[in-house]
Amino acid sequence: MSEHTSHLFVSIQAALAAGKQILEVYESDFAVEYKADNSPLTRADRKSNDILVAALSEFDIPVLSEEGREIPYSERKTWEQLWIIDPLDGTKEFIKRNGEFTVNIALVEYDEPVLGVIYVPVKNVLYFAARDTGSYKLENPLGCKWLQKKPDVQDHPDLMGKIIDSAIKLPAGRQDGAPFTIVGSRSHASPELEKFVEQKRREHGKVDFISAGSSLKICLVADGTADLYPRMGPTCEWDTAAGQAIAEFAGAKMLNFKTGEPLKYNRDDILNPWFIVRR
Repeated sequence: MSEHTSHLFVSIQAALAAGKQILEVYESDFAVEYKADNSPLTRADRKSNDILVAALSEFDIPVLSEEGREIPYSERKTWEQLWIIDPLDGTKEFIKRNGEFTVNIALVEYDEPVLGVIYVPVKNVLYFAARDTGSYKLENPLGCKWLQKKPDVQDHPDLMGKIIDSAIKLPAGRQDGAPFTIVGSRSHASPELEKFVEQKRREHGKVDFISAGSSLKICLVADGTADLYPRMGPTCEWDTAAGQAIAEFAGAKMLNFKTGEPLKYNRDDILNPWFIVRR
């Protein structure tokens, strides 16, 4: 079991609790506000953020999120460990009511993600990963009795073992003869992406393209559904940290598009470079 067993168990419970609150708002007649950068915000973002911050506070590890993005780098650069969370990744998908939004939680140590949890509330599907544990996909986590109550810390390893036994280890594998598959953004298509896909069609012949929202795109490469996810547009650290852990511990790579190096975190500029996730 990983040295981060308790971090992982608490993160999973927090993501599920946040997902329940998000769904309550999702199924209501919710209002949409707009932040200074004209990006949308709903009551679900705030409720989810409050739940995650409260749950993770027991570890006395600082938290970086979109809701707390104003923390100066002069303070953050001293953090050897931090949580990077996105309480509602895919707010545009949430507003469109297409179900393609997630709750993202990552633990970062010395600039590298060592744990990731991504929960898809509408589908009730959970992805989770930790260094030395691997990456997993759990369907119907709300029906998992091991996650229904808050146990003592000493019970975490045993309970995580049972959760892992109930999950699918990633990657799950591809069907024989499946075409080369690229996944891309549903809400952020660009001419650069179209050009990239055309290049891959010339290289591979038949290429399937899947449109998806939020960090689901990273999960689709991690679980083997897709071969490649190129992102040629803006994202922030909280959009990718959890997904990077899940991808890397499933044997995939998330790399800076220009340098070919893995993405690092808790940087001065929280805006990510263009990147590619590949098997």
